[in-house]
Amino acid sequence: MRLLLLVVLLTFSVSASNGQDQAYQLYSAKGKKVKYDKMVQQLEGADVVFFGEYHNNPITHWLQLEVTRSLGSAHELVLGAEMFEADNQDQLNDYLAGEIDAAGLDSTARLWQNYKTDYAPLVNYAKENEYPFVATNIPRRYANLVYKEGFEALNDLSKEEKEWIAPLPIHYDAELPEYKGMMEMMGEHSSPTMPMAQASKDATMAWFISGNLKPGTIFIHYNGSYHSNNYGSILYYLKRSNPELKIMTITTVEQPNITKLAGESEDLADFIICVDEDMTKTY
Repeated sequence: MRLLLLVVLLTFSVSASNGQDQAYQLYSAKGKKVKYDKMVQQLEGADVVFFGEYHNNPITHWLQLEVTRSLGSAHELVLGAEMFEADNQDQLNDYLAGEIDAAGLDSTARLWQNYKTDYAPLVNYAKENEYPFVATNIPRRYANLVYKEGFEALNDLSKEEKEWIAPLPIHYDAELPEYKGMMEMMGEHSSPTMPMAQASKDATMAWFISGNLKPGTIFIHYNGSYHSNNYGSILYYLKRSNPELKIMTITTVEQPNITKLAGESEDLADFIICVDEDMTKTY
C-alpha cells in the first residue's frame, strides 16, 4: 500500500510541476473545479457522506482515507462500507476491539481481494480512533437468492439470517431510473430479478446506515459509485425512512482529459473526482 501511494503521489507531484497533466481534478455537481479544502468544508455539514468509488482506482482509495482523516480531525465519525457483509460484523468488531489481529480477520471474515491495499487503511483508522465501522451490505448469498428466485426467497431465511438484511418485505420500485437503467444496460442478458438483487443490497445498506446514525457524528459510507450516483439507490431507501437527513455525495469518473468534466458526469454527485483514465489500477 505504501509503495502504491508513493507511486500515486509522485505521479501527482510530477504532473503538477510540469503544468500539463495531473492525476485527478475535483469538480462540483455543475462541473466547476473545486479545491479539496472547500469540498471538506461543505462535507462537514452533512449527517451522511456517501463516497462512491471505482473499486480498483487508487486515487479514489487515497482520497477516501484523506477525506476521512480531514473530517475526523474535527468531528466524531461512524464509518461503514459495502465491502463488508452484515454477517461479518462480529469479526470486524473483534478486530476493532483488538481481540483478533489482521490475520484473524482475514481468516474469519470474507474480505475483498483488494482489502489489504484499499480498505485496511480505513478500518485501521477506525480502530486507531475508536470509531465504529459498520458492515452494511447484505450477505452475497442472499442477494444471489433474490437474483435466482426473487424477493420471496428471503421469506424462508431463519430469524438470525433475517437480522443481516433489511426488514421484509423489501420495498421495490422497478421504475426507479437506476433499476431501469440496469435492465437497459444488460439488454437481452437482463432478467426482472437482476435489479431486485441490486435493490436488496441498496435497501440493506440503507437499513444499517440508518440504524447506526449517532447525533453529532458524520457517517461516511464507502460504496461503488453506482450505489449512490444520481442521489438514488441507497439514498432512495435512506430518504424513505429519514427524509430530514442532510446527505452529501462524492463519486468517481475516469476521462482521457480531466481538464473539463464531461457533460454526462455532471449532477452525478455533489462532488466528482475526475481521474485520468491512464491511472494504474489496484487490481
